[in-house]
Amino acid sequence: MNPMREIKIEKVTLNMGIGEGGDKLAKAERVLKGITGRKPTRTQVKRTIREWDIKQGESVGCKVTLRDEEAVKSLKRLFDAVERRLNKDCFDDGGNFAFGIKEHIDIPGVSYDPEIGLFGMDVCTTLRRPGYRIRRRRRQPKAIPKSHRVTKEEAINFITEKFGVQVV
Repeated sequence: MNPMREIKIEKVTLNMGIGEGGDKLAKAERVLKGITGRKPTRTQVKRTIREWDIKQGESVGCKVTLRDEEAVKSLKRLFDAVERRLNKDCFDDGGNFAFGIKEHIDIPGVSYDPEIGLFGMDVCTTLRRPGYRIRRRRRQPKAIPKSHRVTKEEAINFITEKFGVQVV
């Protein structure tokens, strides 16, 4: 097989939207740090929404981005939380996929702490091929040709073969 056609995991992002700051957000950060071993980054509100009582610039969530081998290792654990089953609607036309975990205690190796509570999270995975750098380079950036992009079917085949995930 041509090495330029090989699909790889670029990054895995774990995102928790809490909806409020303070103590609850600090507990969510502790959960993410326990799962990944990395310090989470806080996410801020882009616009003020008066009905929800949130203001622009307020921290209401946290996220962690994993890359390389760390991303692959974590993704294996996260697939166990959803019983190695994904819906085909989780995949977009660009070959990326995302799924949700309702309770963080479903992840193997994570135990329930009544002091922290239960949190859900979104897991977003970006797939790429070698050569995707041309889109982000400083000199002469170009679009990725259609023939080189990862399609939905290729992403489903990659996840099924590499991780043994059943796509329904």
